[in-house]
Amino acid sequence: MTRRHWLLAAVVVVGAGAAYFGWRALQPKKLPDGFAAANGRIEAVEIDVATKTAGRLRELLANEGDFVTAGQVLARMDTDVLAAQLREAEADLRKARSAVETARSTVTQRESEKAAGESLVAQREAELDGAKRGRDRAEDAYAKGAGSVEARDNARVQFFSAEAAVKAAKANVAASDAALATARSQVIQAEAGVDAARSRIERLQADIEDTTLKAPRDGRVQYRIAQPGEVLGAGGKVLNMVDLGDVYMTFFLPTAQAGRVRMGTEVHLVMDAAPQYVVPAQVSFVADVAQFTPKTVETAEEREKLMFRVKARIDPDLLKRYVRSVKTGLPGMAYVQLDPRAEWPADLHVRLPQ
Repeated sequence: MTRRHWLLAAVVVVGAGAAYFGWRALQPKKLPDGFAAANGRIEAVEIDVATKTAGRLRELLANEGDFVTAGQVLARMDTDVLAAQLREAEADLRKARSAVETARSTVTQRESEKAAGESLVAQREAELDGAKRGRDRAEDAYAKGAGSVEARDNARVQFFSAEAAVKAAKANVAASDAALATARSQVIQAEAGVDAARSRIERLQADIEDTTLKAPRDGRVQYRIAQPGEVLGAGGKVLNMVDLGDVYMTFFLPTAQAGRVRMGTEVHLVMDAAPQYVVPAQVSFVADVAQFTPKTVETAEEREKLMFRVKARIDPDLLKRYVRSVKTGLPGMAYVQLDPRAEWPADLHVRLPQ
């Protein structure tokens, strides 16, 4: 073998050795008993800031990457149409109030008419009583031979006339009662019109208020989905943001290990981008139904096993301290303390940036 061939073979051997040791260095370290490890990604609760009603996007006040606080105005929709509808509803309210006043005046008038009718009934009944006594006297005088037939007949006519007048007066009172009931129902209808106009005004005011889109929570804007001037339908998305107070890593564990995980189990997270730091977390969710291993697990042996999805949530108070350093989507490793009596290895003790 020539010297050139020897040099080439040496280079191949050295390269293979470096590759092997590099591969070994990248493999996860063997954990002591009582621990489990899995790879996952940092995730956070995503929120779509969307329109409630259809309209044109007038203003967009946040850019991608901006940190926002709950209640901060992020965008405004055009309100010209809603403002016109509100003015129309306010005019309808004034009209309905006027109708209520008119109906109440009618009720007062009908009540007066009824009172007058009742007074007339009392008068006619008094006249009937007098006519009855006159008739009785004429009948008695005629029976005794002291009265004429004409006097008796006139007394009878007066009695029957008074009786008819009482009936007519009572009929007028009944008609007044009916008119009064109608007037009162008109008041109720007019007041219902006022309530309907007020409800419409409140709904339109709420719709106008909803055209100012505000951040529902503290977080960071990820995407501007729409741009000023675009016309959006009801529920049209304007911005996408992440809640940096609810950050977690999702990973998968095989059945034997997942069965030992409890809610609140301590987890330490190590990000690929910052392996010098170890972030504390706690298990906040364990799936109750197994599923096949996701694509993020590399080995064929692991793919053959059923896995359980686990979420480890980072403490919100800790997140507030490092909120500007939080990045979603980062891959890393989750180390789970299956046995609460097991001691964490020295290289997995919590280490946070100063």
